[in-house]
Amino acid sequence: MEKQQIIDAIRHRNQTAEQEFLAAFDQDSLTAYLTRLTEVHGQRGRSSVWVRRGDAPAVATRLKMAG
Repeated sequence: MEKQQIIDAIRHRNQTAEQEFLAAFDQDSLTAYLTRLTEVHGQRGRSSVWVRRGDAPAVATRLKMAG
């Protein structure tokens, strides 16, 4: 799937995602996000399970640079 097709599929599932914002990400990141959106679609309740990928940190922060 090409990058624009992935972005279109993401925007179909998440209508608040802006085209320009998504375009800033590489194709692998977009594919991972689309996979996540697809996995959670319709899943609710106790039987809903999500396993974090091994290459994704459990906690992400953004450091403020001095200056």
